[in-house]
Amino acid sequence: MIKTADKICPESVEMRKAFCESLIELAGEDENVIVMDGDLMGAMGTKPFADEYPDQTLDCGIQEANAVGVAAGMSAVGKIPFVHSFGPFISRRACDQVFMSGAYARLNVKLVGSDPGITAQINGGTHMPFEDMGIMRGIPQMTIVEPTDITMLRSVMRQMKENYGMFYMRLVRKTCMKIYEEGSEFEIGKAVVLRDGRDASVIASGYCVAQALKAAEELEREGVYIRVIDMFTWKPVDEETIVKAAKETGAIVTAENHNVINGLGSAVAETVVKHSPVPMEMIGVQDQFGEVGNLDYLAGRFGLKAENIIEAVKKAIKRKIAVQRKRVKT
Repeated sequence: MIKTADKICPESVEMRKAFCESLIELAGEDENVIVMDGDLMGAMGTKPFADEYPDQTLDCGIQEANAVGVAAGMSAVGKIPFVHSFGPFISRRACDQVFMSGAYARLNVKLVGSDPGITAQINGGTHMPFEDMGIMRGIPQMTIVEPTDITMLRSVMRQMKENYGMFYMRLVRKTCMKIYEEGSEFEIGKAVVLRDGRDASVIASGYCVAQALKAAEELEREGVYIRVIDMFTWKPVDEETIVKAAKETGAIVTAENHNVINGLGSAVAETVVKHSPVPMEMIGVQDQFGEVGNLDYLAGRFGLKAENIIEAVKKAIKRKIAVQRKRVKT
């Protein structure tokens, strides 16, 4: 059962702390769980795991490609490796090893890329992955997810551990917004409808989910009712929920902390154009590189705020009405 929080507010603990706690829990249940890192255990908060399970910990140093190769080897002998580095390094730098050593070999490696998109903040453009999910989305047999908050993170990590195959999870290291009540359970591949509406649908992920909910509240004051969908699994994307939203609301806006090219917007559009074409707008990074800044500045710089979603919703609804009028005339 899924229950939303009474009030959207920052989580009381950082996501990296919950990540480490989940790993400790999983490793306590199964000695095959291995944690690997690219010299970022301090940054990712996983040193407590190393202290508790030193024989299930491996710091591979700043050599992400090698780390993925080692993880593939461990998987081949029955281990369940969780491999972490910053998002651009686990995706871009290790891409060939992910493809060949992991996915092509049909192995069981759990990849974790931290600081997605603008949440990299002052680490700047070199460390700001706007393309990581797109890279992983193009690899066959890869499941890719973006947990929205700590409650979802814990549920998703258990499913990653219990389901064989290649996974990529992008993960905020520090504080995120609390969307769900503790105890809620989620199914990888199945989106969550957070708010119903008839005028348009906003399909969001990660950082943009809270922004979409804020936009929905503001639009309701204007008499506009939008459906808000948390599409935390990008692959396999929940086609059923997308098609239902397209048919019932007639307009879709996607919102993602990622390049709109080969991102969530692309995944949704591929489904919409096949099954139920409707006007679509895409909120996300418009084929740009990242830069240094705090979260609020970067959200404004790249157009990821509630106000940007509101503008896109109004544009999509206007297009929907134009299509409807044209159909009436013909």
